Amino acid sequence: MAAGALFFKPDLELATIDSEVGRDIKTRADRESERIIINYLRERSGFSILSEESGVLEGKDKRFTWIVDPLDGSLNYIRGIPLCCISIALWEGESPLLGVLYDFNRSELFTGITGKGAWLNGTKIEVSSVSKKQSAVLCTGFPVSTDFSPEILMTFVQYVRQYKKVRLLGTAALSLAYVATGRAEVYMENDIKIWDVAAGIALVKAAGGIVEFRSTAQGNTYNVKATNHVLAACEVLKAL
Repeated sequence: MAAGALFFKPDLELATIDSEVGRDIKTRADRESERIIINYLRERSGFSILSEESGVLEGKDKRFTWIVDPLDGSLNYIRGIPLCCISIALWEGESPLLGVLYDFNRSELFTGITGKGAWLNGTKIEVSSVSKKQSAVLCTGFPVSTDFSPEILMTFVQYVRQYKKVRLLGTAALSLAYVATGRAEVYMENDIKIWDVAAGIALVKAAGGIVEFRSTAQGNTYNVKATNHVLAACEVLKAL
């Protein structure tokens, strides 16, 4: 919550851009939020930390890793588009254990523990029960490394046209949180950084959803597809 409150302090000029490489933007807000979160985690655990801004910070206990995105949706934030959040996850190796996302614009706190459940501001949440793609909402996006060649874009169009509606929110973390709470049915994105999706993956799994994810040849990058259990089951049956 302390990191979330930071974003409403105009005197800090948090929307100042510190670096900009291609489509990737880093702001003062990213750096200040990360400082608060890392200090908090280091004081309370000996686990390693993987953060978007600082990379890997080795801990005494290397079995577990906190994965931190101090501000997912940086461009939305500096443009005043209220779709951004703080994302914190705990993983054991390649297994997500828990996820926390704080949408400070809406005061929405998403929490989830795999195998235990997921909550929004303390109220239990579950993935939706929509069973057909024609009725489903797909959240997706274009990571900074996206290949925009005509062939790739045509493949993308052929895929998304199966769904009733498509939403590009500009924040992978919130997209996954919306799948977890049933506001959307599917999230799909390739070559997305792990800190963008680590907490969201844990949330969807905790809320009863199905998540397929695998690392790519690029560092800390994954292909991710998350959906409710009903759509996932239908996909399996069609493949038989």
